[in-house]
Amino acid sequence: MEPADTEPAVTVDGEPLAFVPGRTLAAALVASGRVAWRTTRGGQWPRGVFCGIGVCYDCLVTVDGRRGQRACLVRARAGMAVTTGEGEDA
Repeated sequence: MEPADTEPAVTVDGEPLAFVPGRTLAAALVASGRVAWRTTRGGQWPRGVFCGIGVCYDCLVTVDGRRGQRACLVRARAGMAVTTGEGEDA
């Protein structure tokens, strides 16, 4: 989803992603159609949001350089830089 002039956006893997204020990064990613954004080291199995409450660690991303952040717990903020862990445990 390409952000409009009035919509806040985060940058995910170098691309802008609009979000609804108050929602988490996981919610923004799922709303954009992404259901998996990293893979496991062993087996390269796709992972995204699973439990949605921070227990399972399947939704890990890197936020503003901080690795291992749970996307289901981090509220999206305009201007944050998010890197997904495609091919690795973020």
